[in-house]
Parts: sequence; C-alpha cells; structure tokens
Amino acid sequence: TFSCSTWMLRGSHGAVLSHSFYLPGLAPVSFCEPGKDEQVPDCRSEIELFVNRLDSVESVLPYEYTAFDFCSAPSEKRPSENLGQVLFGERIEPSPYKFKFRVNEECSHVCTKNYNTEKQEEKIKLDFLKKGMLLNYQHHWIVDNMPVTWCYEVEASQKFCNPGFPIGCYVTEASQPKDACVVNTDFNARDTFYLFNHVDITIFYHVVENEAAGARLVTAKMQPRSFKHTNSDHPDCTGEPMGINNKFTGELKVAYTYSVKFVEDKNIRWASRWDYILESMPHTNIQWFSIMNSLVIVLFLSGMVAMIMLRTLHKDIARYNQMDSVEDAQEEFGWKLVHGDVFRPPRKGMLLSVFLGSGTQIFIMTFVTLFFACLGFLSPANRGALMTCAVVLWVLLGTPAGYVAARFYKSFGGEKWKTNVLLTAFLCPGVVFADFFLMNLILWGEGSSAAMPFGTLVAILALWFCISVPLTFIGAYFGFKRSAIEHPVRTNQIPRQIPEQSFYTRPLPGIIMGGILPFGCIFIQLFFILNSIWSHQMYYMFGFLFLVFIILVITCSEATILLCYFHLCAEDYHWQWRSFLTSGFTAIYFLVYAIHYFYSKLQISGMASTILYFGYTMIMALIFFLFTGTIGFFACFWFVTKIYSVVKVD
Repeated sequence: TFSCSTWMLRGSHGAVLSHSFYLPGLAPVSFCEPGKDEQVPDCRSEIELFVNRLDSVESVLPYEYTAFDFCSAPSEKRPSENLGQVLFGERIEPSPYKFKFRVNEECSHVCTKNYNTEKQEEKIKLDFLKKGMLLNYQHHWIVDNMPVTWCYEVEASQKFCNPGFPIGCYVTEASQPKDACVVNTDFNARDTFYLFNHVDITIFYHVVENEAAGARLVTAKMQPRSFKHTNSDHPDCTGEPMGINNKFTGELKVAYTYSVKFVEDKNIRWASRWDYILESMPHTNIQWFSIMNSLVIVLFLSGMVAMIMLRTLHKDIARYNQMDSVEDAQEEFGWKLVHGDVFRPPRKGMLLSVFLGSGTQIFIMTFVTLFFACLGFLSPANRGALMTCAVVLWVLLGTPAGYVAARFYKSFGGEKWKTNVLLTAFLCPGVVFADFFLMNLILWGEGSSAAMPFGTLVAILALWFCISVPLTFIGAYFGFKRSAIEHPVRTNQIPRQIPEQSFYTRPLPGIIMGGILPFGCIFIQLFFILNSIWSHQMYYMFGFLFLVFIILVITCSEATILLCYFHLCAEDYHWQWRSFLTSGFTAIYFLVYAIHYFYSKLQISGMASTILYFGYTMIMALIFFLFTGTIGFFACFWFVTKIYSVVKVD
C-alpha cells in the first residue's frame, strides 16, 4: 500500500516505486496468446478497448461516445459506473475495437460511415462531427483500466503524454491550422476539417517472471492519423488526409481503420505503469515551491501568535491577576475589560450554529477523503472513487453536523431547537442541491453526458433524506441533551458600549485582510485543481494536497486568532461572526481567482458552458466558505476560552 509521500513522489521517482504494489483493490490481469488462454487459468487472450465520454477544454459539456457518429459496438453490456463517475459525466462503453494478445494487425477496417448532405438526418450528424472538431473534442480510450495515450513533443524536447486524442482539427479560412492540425503540413486546405479516422495503437507488455503465467499490459500508446481511403470497403491506409470542406455538399464516405502492434518492455513494471503519464506533467518543482511559500507564511504567523501568547498575553495575565483594587482595574484597558461581554450570544446565532454544523461535516469529510487519497485508494486508476468517497462520507457525517449545530445553538441561548435541526439538515445541502439541479437542467437541455440520469438524482435524494437527515436529527438530539457549554467567565446583564474603532480594527477591513494569508497558501495548488476539473488534466498529487490542507488549517487558525486578539484589545467583543467571516473570506478570494482563471486560462465559449462554469464554481465557493469559516471560529473559540480561563475575575 502506498504511503502519503510515495504517492506524492510518483512521477519523479518511478523506478524506486516499481517494487511496491500499485493500488489497493485493483488486481493485475494476465494475458496470453490465443490458444494458450485455455491451458492457463485466469489468462485472457482478447483485449477489450473501452471508450469514455468526449470532452473539450473549449466547452464544459462532455458528450457520450454514441452522441457522435462513430463506429459503435453491437449492443453489449456496459460496465457499471460508480456514483463518482456518474457525477463527473463519465460514460464508459464497449467499443468495436477488439485485439488478440500479441497478434499484430495492419489497417484493419472497423466500419464505413456514409453521409449525404441532402438528407437532413445525415447532415445533422456531419455538422455535429464538425462542431466536435472545431471545439477540439477529445476521445478517451481505455485498455486494461489504463488510458490509451497520445504522446508528442512539446517545447525543449519535452514529451507530453495526453490521456486523450482529438476527433480531428480545423484549418481556418485564413489558412491558420488550429489545435492538432499543426502536427502535419499536409493539413493545409483552407476552411477544411481533417478527421482522424485511423489510429496506430502500440501496446507494451511485460512478461511476469516467477509469479504467474502470462503477461501484463504496462502501456498503451497511439498516434491519430487521417487517410482518405481510395477504397472505403478495402482500405489500405495510404494517400492524402481525410479533409472535409466546411461548405461541402453531396455524398461522403468515411472509413474508420486501426493498426495494432505489441512490443515487449522489460523496464516497466505493472506497479509503475502510470508513471510515464505523470512524469510528462512537470509539476513537482512548482509544488515544492508552493509548499515552501506556504511554510514561510505559516512560520511568520506562528511567530506572531507565539509572541502574543508568550510575551504580551503572559504579561497581561500576570498584571491583571496582581491587581488589588477596583481603582487599578478601572485604569486598565484592553481585552480584560470585555470579560463580562466576550461570551455574549451573537446576533443571528441560529444561522451561525447551522453554518458551524455544516462546516464541521465538510471539514471531517475533506480530512478523511484526503487521508484515503494519500494511501492510494483514490488514485486516477480507481475511476470516480474520489467523488464517491466524498459523497458517501458527507451523507454519513450528518451526526457531527447536528451535534455541533445543536451544542452551539444551545450555548448561544437559543430555544427553537426544531428550526435549528431542520436548517442544519436542509439549508446548506439544499442550496447546493438547488444549484446542482439547475446546472443539471442545462446539461439535460444540451444533451450532455454530464447530465445526471433521473434515477441517480432520486438515489442522491434518497441518500440525503433517508440517511443524512435522520443522522443529523440523532446528532442534534445528543447535542441538545448535553448541558450548555460552560464559559470561564460570567456574562453581564447590560452590554458594554464598544468605543470608537480605528480603521484597521473595524469589522470589514479585518475580515478582508484575514482571508489574504490563507489564500496565499493555496492559490498555486488551486491552479492544479482547477486544471484537473476544467482542462481535464489528471490530478494525482494528493500528498501535496494533504500537506496544503494541513497548512491551510494552521494558517486560517493563526490569522483569525491574531485578528481576534487585536479586536479584543480594542474592546470589541463581537468575535463570533467576525472569526467565521475572517477565515471564510478566503472563499471570496477563491471566487475572484476562479473568475480570473476563466478569462485568462480557459477558452470556453458558449452561454451554456459559461453558466455551468460559474454555477459549479459557486457550489465550490460555498463549500469552501463553510469549511474555512468553521476552522476560524473554532480556533478563535479555543483562544478566547483559553485566555479568559486563566484570568482572575472578581
């Protein structure tokens, strides 16, 4: 089983990892030549190629393989998808591409598609294919649960292996080749689409010694090609590329073909077969720079907090505890003076307690999910596992949400416990579900594969209403049953007047400043996460992410404690909402960064895609707001309880 650091350092140290087992829960499959598979148990000769949904960096809408007019397999049973795959729009289907182990094939004919632009149905299919090429939609093929990759050279002789390859490409009216058209000088006719109707597949295998009979597949690579076959029924894979003029009318025949060859590779082990994809993503150095940058911020904040706790507070407490007379106390100023008001219930205590309950649920869910991801259980090979794990954990963590919300609502002096429980169970999840449902309606309207089937939608509602809600009620029952949280000092009957505040101790400037440092710790990691979601790049650096998660928790806590201390010294005792919003404001910076990312990094076009991007971003921002806000509140609550518990109060 992988440790946190091992999974984190895959890619740059593949050779070191070749002796470790690849992933818990995934067993290797052995392959034999035809004829030998009957003699050797658990050994297959037929290799199946599966196709996944097609996606594009220029559109948020993924489409099923069958939405385009490609060669399709006769009705075979589709592999079952887990909840995470369905939520991410993955639709894995069998394909007509079938190979026999170690049987090389040259220019094998798969099928021929005919188009007549005078027939409306066929014209629509051809136009949709052109749209796919124009928006650079990418195929995603799978062999033995690993992606079939297209490897090509980028700048400085760096090789990049893409786990997808384009349908085709387009040369503009100004003879400007777009996307994959730059790879071939033959793609030069203006206002023409070039369809990749042939693939050269190379499958690398490793013969297993001393373990079991047969071989294991370690790499599957391909090169997309375009051929205008002279005889579409008996293609020879030679000649000029398959160009389709944008203004083409008449009849068109497109023959789809493939070649496959098998190559033995003694250097790559099954355990490290994903490494070549991960190595082609030069992220590791940037990640370490990000971690070092974050650690400097943490050390700076830790130094500030330590100085306050050890020097200033220690002196203050010693001085306050040595006072003998009321006159001495009246001459004093600072945080000691508000001891009779510091635990006064906040305004809108109901809403704050509900946010704290939901935030606790999200915090535990994130921690456990990242922990499992670190152990390798939720790697890219285990498709959809990350999202499935997060959703299931969220459903099961209704009890801590109900308990925390009820406990704090009771300590705020609240009595409407039924309203509190219902809001905890339905407010935040309801907002997320409403947003998600609206996005799903748009996806349904566009015919996208990311549109969740009605049955899955009902299943998610059942998980929420039948498991999460009852667990929230159970948690709330135990929270209300316990006695209210005992505060170290008594609250005065009459609220103390808060003096005139200077600019930097006013609520808004403090809240805005408080979110800057936590965001500074995560924004580089955020770039890679957004890339994996919107640019369809593989995310595998969970070790780094877990480290950044810990740094974020520490930074949110320390920044909130610092600002909380300054406000208490300014005799402003309204710390509850302020501590939540100070940390929670990191989500506003996240939102601003997501808008910047949309306009500077993405080439997304179309109203539907834009609405979907910002709709899903709002869900992420809300979850992040509750998560960071809860961290800030608990840190400040601990700090305030700690400092007032050691002060002698008459």
